[in-house]
Amino acid sequence: MVVVVALGAFLMTLVGGWTAQRVTDRRHLVLGLAGGLMLGVVGLDLLPEALDAAGDDIFGVPAALLLFVGGFLLAHLVERLLAVRSAAHGGDERAPQVGLTAAAAMVGHSLMDGIAIGAAFQVGAGMGAAVAIAVITHDFADGFNTYTITSLYGNEKRKAVAMLVADAFAPMVGAASTLLFTLPAELLGGYLGFFGGVLLYLAAAEILPEAHHEHPARSTLLFTVGGVAFIWLVVGLAQ
Repeated sequence: MVVVVALGAFLMTLVGGWTAQRVTDRRHLVLGLAGGLMLGVVGLDLLPEALDAAGDDIFGVPAALLLFVGGFLLAHLVERLLAVRSAAHGGDERAPQVGLTAAAAMVGHSLMDGIAIGAAFQVGAGMGAAVAIAVITHDFADGFNTYTITSLYGNEKRKAVAMLVADAFAPMVGAASTLLFTLPAELLGGYLGFFGGVLLYLAAAEILPEAHHEHPARSTLLFTVGGVAFIWLVVGLAQ
Protein backbone atom coordinates (compact mmCIF):
# COMPACT_ATOMS: atom_id res chain seq x y z
CA MET A 1 0.00 0.00 0.00
CA VAL A 2 2.82 2.40 0.91
CA VAL A 3 4.64 1.87 -2.39
CA VAL A 4 1.40 2.18 -4.37
CA VAL A 5 0.74 5.56 -2.71
CA ALA A 6 4.31 6.63 -3.53
CA LEU A 7 3.54 5.91 -7.19
CA GLY A 8 1.31 8.99 -7.10
CA ALA A 9 4.33 11.06 -6.02
CA PHE A 10 6.31 9.56 -8.91
CA LEU A 11 3.71 10.63 -11.47
CA MET A 12 3.18 14.10 -9.97
CA THR A 13 6.93 14.77 -10.01
CA LEU A 14 7.12 13.94 -13.72
CA VAL A 15 4.15 16.21 -14.43
CA GLY A 16 5.90 19.09 -12.63
CA GLY A 17 9.12 18.59 -14.61
CA TRP A 18 7.22 18.29 -17.89
CA THR A 19 5.45 21.58 -17.14
CA ALA A 20 8.76 23.36 -16.47
CA GLN A 21 10.19 21.99 -19.72
CA ARG A 22 7.27 23.06 -21.90
CA VAL A 23 7.12 26.73 -20.91
CA THR A 24 10.66 27.79 -21.84
CA ASP A 25 9.32 30.76 -23.84
CA ARG A 26 8.08 32.23 -20.55
CA ARG A 27 11.27 31.55 -18.60
CA HIS A 28 10.89 34.53 -16.28
CA LEU A 29 7.43 33.30 -15.25
CA VAL A 30 8.75 29.76 -14.75
CA LEU A 31 11.51 31.03 -12.47
CA GLY A 32 9.14 33.33 -10.60
CA LEU A 33 6.75 30.46 -9.97
CA ALA A 34 9.59 28.14 -8.97
CA GLY A 35 10.86 30.67 -6.45
CA GLY A 36 7.39 31.07 -4.96
CA LEU A 37 6.88 27.32 -4.73
CA MET A 38 10.23 26.87 -3.00
CA LEU A 39 9.59 29.73 -0.57
CA GLY A 40 6.16 28.27 0.24
CA VAL A 41 7.53 24.77 0.77
CA VAL A 42 10.21 26.10 3.16
CA GLY A 43 8.12 28.51 5.21
CA LEU A 44 4.78 26.73 5.27
CA ASP A 45 5.68 23.04 5.10
CA LEU A 46 9.29 22.12 5.97
CA LEU A 47 10.00 24.47 8.88
CA PRO A 48 6.74 23.87 10.81
CA GLU A 49 7.24 20.10 10.53
CA ALA A 50 10.89 20.42 11.49
CA LEU A 51 10.13 22.51 14.58
CA ASP A 52 7.53 19.98 15.71
CA ALA A 53 9.84 16.99 15.33
CA ALA A 54 13.44 18.08 15.83
CA GLY A 55 13.58 17.80 19.61
CA ASP A 56 15.11 20.01 22.32
CA ASP A 57 16.71 23.44 22.03
CA ILE A 58 20.48 23.82 21.74
CA PHE A 59 21.78 26.78 23.75
CA GLY A 60 18.36 28.44 23.65
CA VAL A 61 17.66 27.88 19.94
CA PRO A 62 15.54 25.08 18.43
CA ALA A 63 17.75 22.46 16.79
CA ALA A 64 15.71 22.66 13.61
CA LEU A 65 16.46 26.39 13.24
CA LEU A 66 20.19 25.86 13.81
CA LEU A 67 20.20 23.24 11.08
CA PHE A 68 18.13 25.56 8.89
CA VAL A 69 20.79 28.29 9.17
CA GLY A 70 23.50 25.67 8.65
CA GLY A 71 21.86 24.47 5.45
CA PHE A 72 21.61 28.04 4.14
CA LEU A 73 25.28 28.74 4.90
CA LEU A 74 26.43 25.44 3.41
CA ALA A 75 24.55 26.12 0.17
CA HIS A 76 26.16 29.57 -0.01
CA LEU A 77 29.62 28.11 0.69
CA VAL A 78 29.28 25.37 -1.93
CA GLU A 79 28.11 27.83 -4.58
CA ARG A 80 30.94 30.25 -3.86
CA LEU A 81 33.61 27.53 -3.91
CA LEU A 82 32.36 26.08 -7.20
CA ALA A 83 31.98 29.54 -8.75
CA VAL A 84 35.53 30.54 -7.77
CA ARG A 85 36.90 27.27 -9.13
CA SER A 86 35.03 27.72 -12.39
CA ALA A 87 36.19 31.34 -12.77
CA ALA A 88 39.80 30.31 -12.14
CA HIS A 89 39.55 27.98 -15.13
CA GLY A 90 37.95 30.64 -17.34
CA GLY A 91 34.42 29.30 -16.93
CA ASP A 92 31.06 30.95 -16.26
CA GLU A 93 30.46 31.99 -12.65
CA ARG A 94 27.15 30.10 -12.77
CA ALA A 95 28.84 26.69 -12.51
CA PRO A 96 26.78 23.74 -13.78
CA GLN A 97 27.98 21.70 -10.79
CA VAL A 98 25.95 23.97 -8.51
CA GLY A 99 22.79 23.06 -10.40
CA LEU A 100 23.56 19.35 -10.23
CA THR A 101 24.36 19.58 -6.51
CA ALA A 102 21.10 21.43 -5.85
CA ALA A 103 19.14 18.91 -7.92
CA ALA A 104 20.79 16.07 -6.01
CA ALA A 105 19.59 17.71 -2.80
CA MET A 106 16.07 17.78 -4.27
CA VAL A 107 16.36 14.04 -4.99
CA GLY A 108 17.45 13.48 -1.39
CA HIS A 109 14.45 15.47 -0.21
CA SER A 110 12.11 13.37 -2.37
CA LEU A 111 13.67 10.23 -0.88
CA MET A 112 12.80 11.57 2.56
CA ASP A 113 9.28 12.36 1.31
CA GLY A 114 8.84 8.67 0.59
CA ILE A 115 10.23 7.78 3.99
CA ALA A 116 7.78 10.26 5.55
CA ILE A 117 4.89 8.48 3.82
CA GLY A 118 6.05 5.10 5.09
CA ALA A 119 6.67 6.40 8.62
CA ALA A 120 3.20 7.97 8.70
CA PHE A 121 1.60 4.68 7.72
CA GLN A 122 3.51 3.07 10.58
CA VAL A 123 1.56 5.40 12.88
CA GLY A 124 -1.82 4.68 11.27
CA ALA A 125 -3.81 4.69 8.05
CA GLY A 126 -5.32 8.13 8.69
CA MET A 127 -1.94 9.73 9.33
CA GLY A 128 -0.50 7.97 6.30
CA ALA A 129 -3.27 9.25 4.04
CA ALA A 130 -2.85 12.86 5.23
CA VAL A 131 0.92 12.83 4.70
CA ALA A 132 0.53 11.11 1.34
CA ILE A 133 -1.84 13.82 0.09
CA ALA A 134 0.58 16.56 1.13
CA VAL A 135 3.60 14.82 -0.39
CA ILE A 136 1.93 13.86 -3.66
CA THR A 137 0.57 17.36 -4.20
CA HIS A 138 3.76 19.25 -3.46
CA ASP A 139 5.83 16.79 -5.52
CA PHE A 140 4.58 18.77 -8.52
CA ALA A 141 6.67 21.62 -7.13
CA ASP A 142 9.60 19.26 -6.52
CA GLY A 143 9.61 18.07 -10.13
CA PHE A 144 9.16 21.60 -11.41
CA ASN A 145 12.02 22.90 -9.27
CA THR A 146 14.39 20.00 -9.96
CA TYR A 147 14.21 20.51 -13.71
CA THR A 148 14.35 24.31 -13.38
CA ILE A 149 17.36 24.37 -11.04
CA THR A 150 19.38 21.95 -13.16
CA SER A 151 18.67 23.92 -16.34
CA LEU A 152 19.21 27.33 -14.73
CA TYR A 153 22.90 26.62 -14.17
CA GLY A 154 23.58 25.73 -17.79
CA ASN A 155 23.34 21.94 -17.68
CA GLU A 156 22.28 20.06 -20.81
CA LYS A 157 18.66 19.02 -21.20
CA ARG A 158 19.52 15.31 -20.84
CA LYS A 159 21.06 15.97 -17.42
CA ALA A 160 18.01 17.92 -16.31
CA VAL A 161 15.76 15.08 -17.46
CA ALA A 162 17.97 12.51 -15.72
CA MET A 163 17.75 14.42 -12.43
CA LEU A 164 13.98 14.73 -12.89
CA VAL A 165 13.61 10.96 -13.36
CA ALA A 166 15.80 10.31 -10.30
CA ASP A 167 13.64 12.73 -8.31
CA ALA A 168 10.50 10.91 -9.47
CA PHE A 169 11.77 7.48 -8.42
CA ALA A 170 13.11 8.68 -5.06
CA PRO A 171 9.77 8.70 -3.14
CA MET A 172 9.05 5.12 -4.18
CA VAL A 173 12.49 4.01 -2.99
CA GLY A 174 12.07 5.90 0.29
CA ALA A 175 8.61 4.48 0.92
CA ALA A 176 9.76 0.93 0.20
CA SER A 177 12.71 1.33 2.58
CA THR A 178 10.39 1.93 5.56
CA LEU A 179 9.29 -1.68 5.31
CA LEU A 180 12.73 -2.47 6.76
CA PHE A 181 13.17 0.13 9.55
CA THR A 182 11.54 2.83 11.69
CA LEU A 183 12.88 6.40 11.35
CA PRO A 184 13.29 8.43 14.58
CA ALA A 185 11.19 11.59 14.51
CA GLU A 186 14.05 13.83 15.69
CA LEU A 187 16.28 12.73 12.81
CA LEU A 188 13.55 13.47 10.28
CA GLY A 189 12.89 16.88 11.84
CA GLY A 190 16.56 17.82 11.76
CA TYR A 191 16.82 16.89 8.11
CA LEU A 192 13.77 18.97 7.20
CA GLY A 193 15.27 22.03 8.91
CA PHE A 194 18.61 21.61 7.14
CA PHE A 195 17.08 21.08 3.72
CA GLY A 196 14.81 24.09 4.26
CA GLY A 197 17.88 26.30 4.63
CA VAL A 198 19.37 24.97 1.38
CA LEU A 199 16.12 25.48 -0.47
CA LEU A 200 15.64 29.03 0.83
CA TYR A 201 19.12 30.00 -0.32
CA LEU A 202 18.47 28.71 -3.83
CA ALA A 203 15.16 30.55 -4.02
CA ALA A 204 16.29 33.88 -2.55
CA ALA A 205 19.84 34.13 -3.86
CA GLU A 206 19.55 32.46 -7.26
CA ILE A 207 16.14 31.74 -8.73
CA LEU A 208 14.21 34.92 -7.85
CA PRO A 209 17.02 37.33 -8.83
CA GLU A 210 17.39 35.47 -12.12
CA ALA A 211 13.64 35.70 -12.73
CA HIS A 212 13.74 39.51 -12.58
CA HIS A 213 17.17 40.06 -14.16
CA GLU A 214 16.48 39.91 -17.90
CA HIS A 215 12.71 40.35 -17.93
CA PRO A 216 11.47 42.42 -14.97
CA ALA A 217 7.68 42.29 -15.00
CA ARG A 218 4.77 42.56 -12.60
CA SER A 219 3.52 39.21 -13.84
CA THR A 220 6.69 37.52 -12.53
CA LEU A 221 5.94 38.80 -9.02
CA LEU A 222 2.34 37.60 -9.34
CA PHE A 223 3.56 34.12 -10.28
CA THR A 224 5.85 34.10 -7.22
CA VAL A 225 2.98 35.05 -4.92
CA GLY A 226 0.82 32.45 -6.67
CA GLY A 227 3.43 29.77 -5.98
CA VAL A 228 3.42 30.59 -2.26
CA ALA A 229 -0.40 30.64 -2.22
CA PHE A 230 -0.52 27.24 -3.92
CA ILE A 231 1.68 25.64 -1.26
CA TRP A 232 -0.44 27.30 1.45
CA LEU A 233 -3.53 25.74 -0.11
CA VAL A 234 -1.86 22.32 -0.25
CA VAL A 235 -0.78 22.52 3.40
CA GLY A 236 -4.24 23.67 4.48
CA LEU A 237 -6.04 20.88 2.61
CA ALA A 238 -3.70 18.29 4.10
CA GLN A 239 -4.60 19.22 7.69
